[in-house]
Amino acid sequence: MTNTPADTIINVLDQVIQSADKPAHLHEPRFNGNEWQYVKECLDTGWVSSVGSYVNLFEEKLAEKCGVSHAILTVNGTAALHTALILMGVKSGDEVIIPTLTFIATANAVTYCGATPHFVDSDAHTLGIDAVKLDNYLAQNTMQSNGNLINKNTGKRIAAIVPVHIFGHACNMVTLSTVANKYNLPIISDAAEALGSFYHNKPLASYGDISAVSFNGNKVITTGGGGAILTNDDKIAAHAKHITTTAKVPHKWDFVHDEIGYNYRMPNLNAALGCAQLEQLDTFVESKRRLAERYIEKFSENDAVRFIQEPEGCRSNYWLCAIQIHDANKRNETLQSLHDNGYICRPIWKLMHTLPMFQNCPRMDLAIAGQLEQTIINLPSSVKLGLTQ
Repeated sequence: MTNTPADTIINVLDQVIQSADKPAHLHEPRFNGNEWQYVKECLDTGWVSSVGSYVNLFEEKLAEKCGVSHAILTVNGTAALHTALILMGVKSGDEVIIPTLTFIATANAVTYCGATPHFVDSDAHTLGIDAVKLDNYLAQNTMQSNGNLINKNTGKRIAAIVPVHIFGHACNMVTLSTVANKYNLPIISDAAEALGSFYHNKPLASYGDISAVSFNGNKVITTGGGGAILTNDDKIAAHAKHITTTAKVPHKWDFVHDEIGYNYRMPNLNAALGCAQLEQLDTFVESKRRLAERYIEKFSENDAVRFIQEPEGCRSNYWLCAIQIHDANKRNETLQSLHDNGYICRPIWKLMHTLPMFQNCPRMDLAIAGQLEQTIINLPSSVKLGLTQ
């Protein structure tokens, strides 16, 4: 009898995970450091809201870890990305280039600005934006006018490019940066999944004119909910902190707000958790890389399934381990079998341009993203799974 893709995957999972604890979830947080101590201090002192020592400390340590001058904490990664778009001049009526293969937060953040997502295709190896295909597309479909890049088909300004580092794997930032410079577009990096990854020996989250990271409960480190804006620009950092705290002008008692602002600052309670988690980031990444190495070894013995490895020049955090099956028609059947056997796996996100609210947005040919969506499956990827054996 010929083995199905599910048989192959279950066999590998049984060998790699070797755990009686079922179900094996996709990703679980790990609290094994100073979390209790730091959070308890917040509770004991009463400093639990958006002002407190842990907010400043987490920002300082995070900036240092990410190789940037400034980190500005927010309530979640979507808020960080929304703010980053505003800071880089994205306005109502603009278009913003994003991959159709991404989590919905990327597209939502663009629409919060009153702008329109402009969907582009993915590279089959990196899973991120195909920079070469993008270059060719922009050459044919855009023109320069008064220093702005204009979409010939819609007449709207294209304001920025938002690369997304899928599962912690780096986009081809070298080529993408060349394309961005050619068309005078800022790069706003959606590094929500990339904390702890490196690209050409630099923290991946430091690439771009500005970037956003996430500390959701399923990320490499978590603050429960939370995110951060990363930048090397002093003025942008100051503006980011201002508008994420309701744009309130500092005063001993008066309430003066000098522009539209947002209540986006991370509470001290969450920042305390983040400080403890950040202390363990390197250990967490090494554990996840060990897990990925075991998957790579076992899947290499069977050519029916491709394990998605870090691209050249990238040292990935392997936030979520992923495989690609060859037969798209077997994906849902495979997922059902995995769940039936106690392995809580998932498909990748539905492509953004297929969702009802984004179906009329501008887009290029998206053939590769379509193939990836139908064939990618995420495997259990928790830190604890790399600590076994």
